[in-house]
Amino acid sequence: MGFVGLPNVGKSTLTNILAGANHAEAANYPFCTIDPNKVKAIVPDQKFKYLANTYKPPSVVPAVLTIVDIAGLIRGASEGAGLGNAFLSHIAAVDGIFHLVRAFESDEIVHVDDSVDAIRDLETIQSELCLKDKETLEKVLEKEKDRIRKEKGIARSADVPLGEVFQSAYDKCVKLIESNTPVQTCEDFTMGEVDEIRNFGLITTKPQIYVVNMSKKSFLRKGNKWLPKIQEWVNSHGGGQIIPMSCEFEQELLDLQDDKEGQKAYIEECEEEVKKMGLSGPGFAVKSVVPRLIRSGRQSLCLQSFYTAGPKEVRAWTIMKGTAAPQAAGVIHTDFERGFIKAEVANFDDFKALHKGEASMAKVKEAGKYRQEGKTYIMQEGDICVFMHNVTASKKK
Repeated sequence: MGFVGLPNVGKSTLTNILAGANHAEAANYPFCTIDPNKVKAIVPDQKFKYLANTYKPPSVVPAVLTIVDIAGLIRGASEGAGLGNAFLSHIAAVDGIFHLVRAFESDEIVHVDDSVDAIRDLETIQSELCLKDKETLEKVLEKEKDRIRKEKGIARSADVPLGEVFQSAYDKCVKLIESNTPVQTCEDFTMGEVDEIRNFGLITTKPQIYVVNMSKKSFLRKGNKWLPKIQEWVNSHGGGQIIPMSCEFEQELLDLQDDKEGQKAYIEECEEEVKKMGLSGPGFAVKSVVPRLIRSGRQSLCLQSFYTAGPKEVRAWTIMKGTAAPQAAGVIHTDFERGFIKAEVANFDDFKALHKGEASMAKVKEAGKYRQEGKTYIMQEGDICVFMHNVTASKKK
């Protein structure tokens, strides 16, 4: 997932917060940043934590979500302004987008346009992404025409008959882009059109989550003047998930991560502030949004986890939803996929209910809940697996 937004909206701060969150649960994992603008955020996972606490192995490896802090965009980026083309190439390289919007006032943090206006900022970012996609679509159209000309021997001056599916997919994309609406929000595509669009290479086909960075005070009272306007804007541009948060609050909480009593006192202090505002109820609970942010990013990419657990290591492996058992085995090692025989699988909930404190599958097997699955088995969220495989080396001639 990549953070996209104007300069000085909190991208780098939030990237650093995500890099530092939840790491205490797996201290022996190498959590160094990949490079200055790319980090790995640990996926909050109670099932993984339970398995690690049960087996207590020397090595625990959680699932991670790679976060990229993409350089701030300015108006005109699609034409090369600012970091322009580099910015857009970085977006093209990520699988999904966290669209970070500034909704806080600060004399210390100057806004690139000299004033805070979340709707103007949303329009700027969306316009630049759509303008780039418009340029891409023009190239896609010319490339398709050239392909048909060569295939059918048509002269350059003659009209080129485009395929029906390509034409309809292209027309729908152009209509969305011209209305400043991300292509991924449209639910009106046929499967054939989706297959065509996959080859277009459009930025706005990527899943997008809107993250609203508010002041600590606005976050505690769960609202400010921009949130309803942002909701209305998002709804009118194809819809999407909106996550309000506060880098100010998250940073202050993270700074106390080595002081659990200090964190507890800080949360209680914030809860007192909420009470003084006359606000109460579960909707005004004070807690970090970081876990929700990481989980939402992962869900938008259609990712899930399966686990391997034993006395030496407990590890969470990341796969796409809908992955079959042999391909899941291949995530561990290519030989596991190549020589796949079967998967021995236990559902996490069954393990938790049946293992009676033992770091073993014995009780699960006794209860008949330990299954053997073949090549057609589709992996489920939270499967605990052992893969059986056999790869014989090719004989020397």
